[in-house]
Formats: sequence, C-alpha cells, structure tokens
Amino acid sequence: MTREALRVGMLRLGTRRSKLALAQSGLVARAVTESTGRQVELVEITTYGDVSKEALTQIGGTGVFVNALRDALLDNRVDFAVHSLKDLPTAEPADLVLAAVPEREDVRDVLVARDQLKFADLPTGARVGTGAPRRAAQLWLLRQDLEIVAVRGNVDTRIGYVTKGELDAVVLAYAGLNRLGRIGEASDYFDPNVLLPAPGQGALAVECRAADGELVGQLATLNHEPTRAAVKAERALLSSLEAGCSAPVGGYAIASASELQLTGTVTEAGTSGVPRSIRMSATGSPQEAERLGRELAARMLAEGAAGLMGKQR
Repeated sequence: MTREALRVGMLRLGTRRSKLALAQSGLVARAVTESTGRQVELVEITTYGDVSKEALTQIGGTGVFVNALRDALLDNRVDFAVHSLKDLPTAEPADLVLAAVPEREDVRDVLVARDQLKFADLPTGARVGTGAPRRAAQLWLLRQDLEIVAVRGNVDTRIGYVTKGELDAVVLAYAGLNRLGRIGEASDYFDPNVLLPAPGQGALAVECRAADGELVGQLATLNHEPTRAAVKAERALLSSLEAGCSAPVGGYAIASASELQLTGTVTEAGTSGVPRSIRMSATGSPQEAERLGRELAARMLAEGAAGLMGKQR
C-alpha cells in the first residue's frame, strides 16, 4: 500500500459499547481525522467488564475492560483502540504500543447527591455509592459516619440509584460526566489533594499494533507530553506497588516542562475503625517519571503499604 493510500484509507477504531466509551472514542476519532485526514469508523466491542455483574474486586479488575479490545487489535479486526487509561494494565503486550496519550481531562472526583447536597452536608448514615475500592477507602477515611455502598454499572445506572432514592449520593469521575455533557449534575467537587484520583484518571490511551509503524507515527500527533509523563509516573507507582485498578491506591502527578510532582496514597479498605493510610510525595524531572514512581512506591512499601492492601511481603 502506498503512503498516500495509507493516509486517506479508512481506519477502524475499537471501542467499548458504553455511552462514555463511545463519547471518548468519538473525541479521538475526530482528532485523528483532523490531524491525518483519514476517516475513522467506530467498531463496537463488548468486554468482559461490560457484561459481568460482579464487583471489580471479584473479577480481578485489571484488564477486564481492555482485553477484548486488545484481542481485536491482534486479530486485525481494528486498527487502533481507545481505552480509559486508568483501566489499562501496567504491563504492555510486546505486539502493541501506546501510540498516544492525549491531553488529560480534569482529574477530580465529583459527588452527585440528592437535593444537590455537598459532601460535608450529607447526613449521618447517608448511603454513598462507588464501584472503586480507592474511593470507598478514602471516603471512609474522610467520614466514618457514612455508609459506603459498592455499586456497578454505567453513569446512567449509578446516577439512577440517586434519582430513585436508593442512594443519597454517588461518586464519579469528573472526566466521564463532562465527556457525556452531564457535569452540571455534580453537586460537589473533591479536591484531588483530598480525594486522590486513580492513577491515569481523566486520561485516554490510544493503542495500536507495534508493527504498524506509519500509523504509530500518525497517532503520535495526538500525544500530550506533560500528560504522558504524569501518567507514566502514576502507573510506575501502581506497578511497583503490585496493585491493579481494583486496589485502594491513589496516584496523581502534575508535570511541567522541567518538573514532575507525584503523590501516592494507599488507604486501608474494609476496616471497622478509622482506616490507616499512607500518603507520600516526590518531586523530580519529567524525564525520570518512571523512576520517580518506582522510588515512591518503594518508600511507601517500606512504611507498610502492602499490609494496607491486604498483602504479605
């Protein structure tokens, strides 16, 4: 195939079927077309995480929203795929490459509550839903008087628990609500230094086959280097803690051209008393993002982080 034919040929983008996944993939598809002149067709793929009703902690969490998309790439059914980066396993397959990490959306978590209540105004015993052990543990650390309820499902389902009166509030990612055009439904916003986001939260991952060198180069035009450096540090922290996306781990990095600041936390989950928590920070060069993440994880493990995650070391 000639270079010109490759440039103008239709690209197949693999995406999950949820409204949020389609919205995110649509954003990337339009950016690819604007950058390369190539039209993009969305190919909807069902992942195990989409059909399972079990909690993420029961089905393993890591890869459940990703593996089917990767299989489609390796089988040449799609040319590239878009993932929520926080769902991406930290180990990259040899035959695939992370071609681009576009500029990150707002990393904050938000509250969607009945009567537009703020978090501080939720009454004692209020039922607050979340599907993330990280959020559950940190929310419990902030307010032990709340009942934290494990929930699954898409944004419509989760907000529906509130509108139907089954829950007083749910906690969701700002990025997802905003990409769906529903951020106006948030009643409160959590400072990311108070409720530390998940590693990679708010960022997207654009993945393709490593052998498709020209496509790798074309997709790389979507890359935002400060975002990529930040999530590289966060993912190195997660990997070195030997934790997956269902672990009670928060990680958030801010990168500029010359400096990267990384904060990590591990908060005890499933406790009946005040949860124990380890929180540490590190500062270094964006070019050393991966090393910074590994070193911060080592410091946290030395202080007992493994025990808070229910692991023996």
